[in-house]
Amino acid sequence: MATLWNKGTSATERVETFTVSNDRVLDRRLAKYDVQGSKAHIKMLQSVNLLTSDEWQLLDSSLDEIAVSIEKGSFVLEDDVEDIHSQVELILTRKLGDIGKKIHSGRSRNDQVLVDIKLFLRDELLQFREEVLELFNKLQSLSEKYKGIMLPGYTHTQVAMPSSFGLWFGGYAEALVNDMYMLESAYKVVNRNPLGSSAGYGNSFPLDRELTTESLGFASLDYNSIAAQLSRGKSEKCVASSIGSVALTLNKFASDCILYMCPNFGFIHFPDSLTTGSSIMPHKKNPDVWEMVRGKCNRVISVENEISLLCSNMIHGYHRDFQLLKDILFPALEIMHETLAMSSYMLDYIEVNEHILDSNLYDYLFTVEEVNRRTLAGTPFRDAYKQVGIEVNEGKFHYDGKVNHTHAGSIGNLCNNKIAALMKEAATW
Repeated sequence: MATLWNKGTSATERVETFTVSNDRVLDRRLAKYDVQGSKAHIKMLQSVNLLTSDEWQLLDSSLDEIAVSIEKGSFVLEDDVEDIHSQVELILTRKLGDIGKKIHSGRSRNDQVLVDIKLFLRDELLQFREEVLELFNKLQSLSEKYKGIMLPGYTHTQVAMPSSFGLWFGGYAEALVNDMYMLESAYKVVNRNPLGSSAGYGNSFPLDRELTTESLGFASLDYNSIAAQLSRGKSEKCVASSIGSVALTLNKFASDCILYMCPNFGFIHFPDSLTTGSSIMPHKKNPDVWEMVRGKCNRVISVENEISLLCSNMIHGYHRDFQLLKDILFPALEIMHETLAMSSYMLDYIEVNEHILDSNLYDYLFTVEEVNRRTLAGTPFRDAYKQVGIEVNEGKFHYDGKVNHTHAGSIGNLCNNKIAALMKEAATW
């Protein structure tokens, strides 16, 4: 197998198979980023006279050709080549001879992998930003559309106080603002340049790391070479935490939808085409989509912990264990993308029951309203509370269903414009 580290001896096929594992398949996602990193690196090598201008131009145009093949889908990671980094260098060496071999000067595969992953994760986070914004906008639109439609609120899964669909949809919209903060934090961790840290201790070449930072659009360097290598695992953990935060929001929303779709509740409805049936019960309309959203989100939430366990108990510096990070995180990224897309799609077809509170099942939803009404009229709160409690126990409680909530963030004052302003600011990165 062609490797960057080969010194004339080869590992056995069994060792290679075990240590490489699924990495070759996962590496294909990093191909275009490996080219981007290499282009920035050779531009820097030319600037410090480690490549001539002619050599740089030959390498740069050849890397552009590789980039085009990646974009077209014709790029191939050959069976006997260890990884994407080896493949790119091999293509250059076949075409340019010794000039192709110069591309690795001043660089270790450690910092090469790091820069590829950071560029990849940076793009992933930007994509998540757009997907979260799309879901946020739909939730806010639904909040405004149904702000006057009442909905029972629950604590301990028991009827509690009056809510509204406006409050419900709007609550999840604002939760996504906090998730956006998490995505931004992960982006800031990822958006720093490790290139030039080599194997974690720098090297004797006069590298211009500020130039590669500018070329790749990073916000800053990972300055200390050891710190750059310490970011391996930390970057992935931060990204996993951020998408786990989004997953937690979607998990709760999915759980609500599953409950609200149940005929015993009947709060929301989806077209039959978005539900599934039973093999023996002809009446069933199962919430399989939301159950899968709930389950997939649980898997994503677990990823941060799995990364933490993988990366703990190691001294600083590279360890082959880190290769497994891709196998943990990359599938979770795909799950989160498809889950966000499906949740957004489902919201296009959600229908709400506008007459839920017509049922006497929800008469006691207004006990707090009555306690507050009496308190405002002059009865001490505890006395009013006791009076209403006695009326409930004796079956004598009645209320006209009127609700007058005016404070910020309540049924009558959703503050959706202020929440939209928060999201606009949160998504500016």
